[in-house]
Amino acid sequence: MVMAMKRMVPLILALVMLLILPVTACAEMSASLDPVIEPLVELLRSNPRRLIFTEGTDARILEAAARLKQDGFLTPVLIGTEDEVRAAAAKGGFDIEGLEILDPAAYPDMDRLVEDFVTLRRGKATAEEAREMLLKPNYFGTMLVKEGLADALLGGATYSTADTVRPALQLVKTREGANLVSSCMILIRGEEKLAMGDCAINVSYEDKLDDQGNVTLSAAQQVAEVAIETARTASLFGIEPKIAMLSFSTNGSAKGPGPEMMRSAAALVRETHPELPCDGEMQFDAAVVPEVGQLKFPGSMVAGYANVFIFPEIQSGNIGYKIAQRLGNFMAIGPILQGLNAPINDLSRGCTAEEVYLMSIITAAQGLR
Repeated sequence: MVMAMKRMVPLILALVMLLILPVTACAEMSASLDPVIEPLVELLRSNPRRLIFTEGTDARILEAAARLKQDGFLTPVLIGTEDEVRAAAAKGGFDIEGLEILDPAAYPDMDRLVEDFVTLRRGKATAEEAREMLLKPNYFGTMLVKEGLADALLGGATYSTADTVRPALQLVKTREGANLVSSCMILIRGEEKLAMGDCAINVSYEDKLDDQGNVTLSAAQQVAEVAIETARTASLFGIEPKIAMLSFSTNGSAKGPGPEMMRSAAALVRETHPELPCDGEMQFDAAVVPEVGQLKFPGSMVAGYANVFIFPEIQSGNIGYKIAQRLGNFMAIGPILQGLNAPINDLSRGCTAEEVYLMSIITAAQGLR
C-alpha cells in the first residue's frame, strides 16, 4: 500500500504542474458556463421535468427554486411542512408562490407508497418500518421519483452523500445493465471542458466473488463501466470523449495490479464500445501533453489529447479534481451520479444557491440525451 501511494506521487505532481494558472475573476468563470448550460435549458424547455428538492426549508434551495420558478423551464417541488417552507421563504425574501410543497406526514397517498416500498424491499422492511422511513424527506422524495410522480431528485445540502445514494439504490436501483453507481466531475475553464470519474462514490475496485470464490464481476469490469458512464455524462456537456485510464504507469512501463487493472479496463471499453476512443494505462502527463503521450504511447488516439480521465480509486480521483479546481482554476461541477434508473444527484453541504441552480438543470436534463 505504501509503495502504491508513493507511485501515485508523480500523478499528483503532474496535475499540479500542468494546471497552475493565474486566478481569474469568479464572474468570468460563471459567464463561461453559459454555453454549457444553455443547450440543457433548451432541452428542458421542450421536455418539461418535475424536480424534487428534499430540503425545502434550506435558504439555498429556496433561492434556487425561486429562480427556477421565474425561469419556467422546469418545475421545482419542495419537501417539507408547508408552514415551515413558507416561513423560510418569507424570511429569505424568496418568491415560491405557486410551487408545490409536499409534506410526507400529510401526504394523502402515503398508504400506497408504504405498500410499494415494502414490495420493493422484498421483506427487508415491514409496513411500519417503511412508513417511518418514508417520513424522511430523502426516502419520501426518492419514492416519488420511483413512482413516476417526479422525474428527478436533488438533495444533500444538509446531509451526507450516503443519505442520498442509499435510498436511490434501495428504491430506484441501478439501470438495466449497470452493476454499480459511480460519479463524474465536470471541469470547465473557459472553453476547455474535462470529465473525471470516479471521484466521490467507489472507494476502490476489487473483484466480486460468489460463494464458491468465482469472480462474478472483476475490478477491471467495474472500472470499464465507470469509464463508459463518465463518457456518457461528458457527452451531455458537449464533450466528445477521449478516455484515458490513469495510472502511475504508461503502456506497460511498470508492473503491478493497479496498472494491469486499468489496462484491462481500457481493453474492455474498446471491446464493448468501439465507438469510444479509450487507451491505458497511462500517466497523467502522457494523457494531456501530446509530445509526452506520443513518446510514451506511440500511435494512441488518446495519449496527449484526453478529455475524460478515469482514476484507479477514489483517493487519487478526489485529489486530482480538487487540484484542477483549486490550482488550475477550473470550475468543478458535480459529483453527478451515474448508473441509476432515474436522475438523482447529491449536493455538497457547502454548496451555494448558484451551485444548487446549476445542479438542478443538470439533474433534470440527465437522461434526456
